[in-house]
Amino acid sequence: MNLKNKTLLITDIDEFIGLRTAELAIAQGMKVRGLHSTEQDKKAHDLGIDVIVGNITDPTTAKKACQGVDIVLHTAQIAQEAGSINDFREINVGGSINMAKAAKDAGVKTFVHLSSVMVYGFDYPDGVTESGPISGDNNPYCQTKIEAETALLELNASPDFGIIIIRAGDIYGPGSIPWIVRPIHMMRQKLFAYANDGKGVINHVYIDNLIDGIFLAIEKEPYGEIFNITDGQETSWKEYFMRLAAMESLPAPLSLPKDEIKLFLRLRVQGQKLFRKKVDILPESIDFMTRPYACSIAKAQSLLNFKPTIDLEEGMQRTHEWLQETDIQKLLQ
Repeated sequence: MNLKNKTLLITDIDEFIGLRTAELAIAQGMKVRGLHSTEQDKKAHDLGIDVIVGNITDPTTAKKACQGVDIVLHTAQIAQEAGSINDFREINVGGSINMAKAAKDAGVKTFVHLSSVMVYGFDYPDGVTESGPISGDNNPYCQTKIEAETALLELNASPDFGIIIIRAGDIYGPGSIPWIVRPIHMMRQKLFAYANDGKGVINHVYIDNLIDGIFLAIEKEPYGEIFNITDGQETSWKEYFMRLAAMESLPAPLSLPKDEIKLFLRLRVQGQKLFRKKVDILPESIDFMTRPYACSIAKAQSLLNFKPTIDLEEGMQRTHEWLQETDIQKLLQ
């Protein structure tokens, strides 16, 4: 599919993935429409994007958003580390199915679903491929991303309506809350530590590399397929967090046993709730930061000709420049 002059609907347009995708799509000559659950963000407005306000679980909103659209990029989700499984299912599964059905009914050609390598759980084989194994690991995020993938692939009806699943790695770059904003915020407060000597691998993917992979998938139309998209680098958790600290000229973080960090965070959460402050990081987040191995991107390299162009050093430099101009405290409110 030639992307020029195609109309792309992006759900969660005002979040950092959606907004950056919109910027790069417009630069490629695409028309962009957005769907978001709250009032239009100034950044989307400045880009001239028509934003529809509504919930992805509402059939009327979904129908309206999908009219006249060629491609849907579905990024909306609950991406917390823990919470009620019913809340996760309502958005991550129910909302995804609702958007896909509306897209199919509206004659949309391509539906790209942003999933996650978290469908492999917290303990998977080295070089895990799209064939698995997958595991919910009793985590509502992991479990509902698996359920959404299964339900969406049942709607694939190539060539008239094609579903493509993108299992994104740990997305970092300007605007990334879990992998940039939160750790930097805690490092500045001298509250950050990484677990278990930083062993294991972060499956990082710079935001622009991810979007390149998404655009390649749209162009090549591999309907019914699933792709891991990461930077393809085996970076240890220790190296990543050390780089993050050095980037901001902050002291090198300490390493503590995983259980000690989780206990500290449980106490922190209790204190924040007691004083009616917003909980900024959950104990379960440590599970997300101790995964052991790298995922394989061989399939994306082979079928999509995916080649990550921004390495960790350049990605960190771009992120540093963004941090110099950004009050990250506002992003955590």
